Amino acid sequence: ILIVTLFLSNVLGMLRDHFLAQKIPTTFLDTYYAAFRLPDMIFNLLVLGAISSAFIPVFTSYISHKKEQEAWHITNSFLNLAILGLIVFAIILAIFMPNLVPLMVRDFTPEKKELTIELARAMLLSPIFFGISYIFGAVLNSKKRFLAYSISPLVYNLSIIIFTLLLADKLGVWGVVYGVIAGAFFHLLIQLPTVIKLGFRYKMVLDWKNEGVRKIFSLMLPRTIGLGANQVMLLVYTFIASTLTAGSIAIFNLADNIQTMPLVVFGTSFSTAIFPTLSELASLKKFDDFISYLMRVLRVIIYLLIPSTVGIILLRAQIVRLILGSGYFGWQQTINTADTLGLLAISLLAQGVVILLARSFYALHNTKTPMIISLISIIISIGAGFYFASIYGVKGLGLACSLGSIVSVVLLYAIFRRNMPQLKNQDRQLGIFILKILASSIVMAVGVQISKYYLGSIVDMTRFWGVLVQLVGSIIVGSIVYLLSTWVLRCKEIEDIIELVKKYFSQKTSFDSSNRKV
Repeated sequence: ILIVTLFLSNVLGMLRDHFLAQKIPTTFLDTYYAAFRLPDMIFNLLVLGAISSAFIPVFTSYISHKKEQEAWHITNSFLNLAILGLIVFAIILAIFMPNLVPLMVRDFTPEKKELTIELARAMLLSPIFFGISYIFGAVLNSKKRFLAYSISPLVYNLSIIIFTLLLADKLGVWGVVYGVIAGAFFHLLIQLPTVIKLGFRYKMVLDWKNEGVRKIFSLMLPRTIGLGANQVMLLVYTFIASTLTAGSIAIFNLADNIQTMPLVVFGTSFSTAIFPTLSELASLKKFDDFISYLMRVLRVIIYLLIPSTVGIILLRAQIVRLILGSGYFGWQQTINTADTLGLLAISLLAQGVVILLARSFYALHNTKTPMIISLISIIISIGAGFYFASIYGVKGLGLACSLGSIVSVVLLYAIFRRNMPQLKNQDRQLGIFILKILASSIVMAVGVQISKYYLGSIVDMTRFWGVLVQLVGSIIVGSIVYLLSTWVLRCKEIEDIIELVKKYFSQKTSFDSSNRKV
């Protein structure tokens, strides 16, 4: 469910970026992305850190020990405290926005700074809606009910697309902002019926002294510090990009959005789906099963993200041209975005594994270790960002970001391996598996390059359909070559895929046969 819906959500996300690039000049897209940064920061600090690191493990622990009423009491208390905190911080940010924005975008013109302030103030509504929505989503995740949770991003992106198409020509970037606010509200609304069906009843309680609520806050504090540091990094990157050529803020954000698609579909989806199970196994102290599930998901992420990295790097220009190459988005912006995308994609596997390992630590109620590693990697990313951007421009930010992610995954895995002796027994098998995937990806790269150049010679590459044929054809050839290579090398994951397909068609045949008998 998560793979399919997150894939569709990211397709809509690419369409969203396509229409943004088509309808809004990149100089005004700079103001939109800069304005988005501060409201996004308070959501990440006050809610997202608690959801991923604290709420789900605590809620799952109460549910697994048959304390459902207390779990709902904790949910209501945390929900009300989160809403209160978000409103207070939104008011404070709205007051001080004229002082904060000039620090973030120093080289903007006075008119662009004023527009950024107004946009940021308007978008302060969205983290309040998102805060409530993500708490509902955490309840759904804990209960292993993923459908409504995974549909909500579809609704969010669809809202931005509709508002952009209907209002951008008349209202400019304001039309997009209205879409963001409406999308955040619908993101919340779509999950509410399922949460109520599961047993949630809203109560006006602020029981901050409750043991479970205090546990959430104690666990979320390190994660909040880590996320805060990450937000500081993004603010610094926004500042650096604002000193580069016009449109650099938009270029970095658009490239990051594109590389997020395989990360979310092939990385975040599996980590999200397995997190409640890891939390439950950790609470029951079944650590052998814990490692078994972790390794299965880790192998799948490696199996999917290494070839995705190779594909994005080889086809980055075609991807960017199809998604963004129209309207106000010119050829130079396309080249800069493609190069930035390629450098960001270097760390695609690292980013996916970091999400899984961090959630494994959270399931064990350890949020301090990921926080420390996050701080180290972010310091490296910021320092490298200033250095590389001075040499390579906006592309340097992509390289710096990748460097920080790679450092993070190496440190996280080393510490997790040291704390979990069961993981050491997997080293040899994991190493052989990675070598097989790398070998298959190299063979795939050859297939992609050959098909790319062949198709490019027989289609009109100045037309949309020509680029589309080249991209899709290369992806199909590369996928077939990769699957065949992993089958020849006897990777278990391709065998699992074949078994799933056989199972699906055998069930479908049985179902059709039963219907005919009826």
